[in-house]
Amino acid sequence: MLVLTDNAVVAIRDLMDGEDVPADAGLRISAKADEAGTLEVALATTPQAGDQVVEKEDVRVFVAQDAAPILDDKSLDADPGTPGQPMFRLDRQAGGQNGRSAQNGQSV
Repeated sequence: MLVLTDNAVVAIRDLMDGEDVPADAGLRISAKADEAGTLEVALATTPQAGDQVVEKEDVRVFVAQDAAPILDDKSLDADPGTPGQPMFRLDRQAGGQNGRSAQNGQSV
């Protein structure tokens, strides 16, 4: 299951700050319909049917059913950058072969 880093939590909070969304809203990650292998992110008020819900502290991420297999062994990280415009990145979770962590640095 997708894991959230502390930087991702801060970035998601920053995105939601000032937005007119309920407290239990979150970031939704789904497969982009017209581009195979591409993911998209958007703020969502609630998870859709079939979404996995990943929670850390007061932040929620909804992983669409079609994106779950892609994200199953990943961690979501973020580079804060410009306020309100973080750059998200997917890395492989630690604990790979021989305890080494591989990073693929895919940007979302």
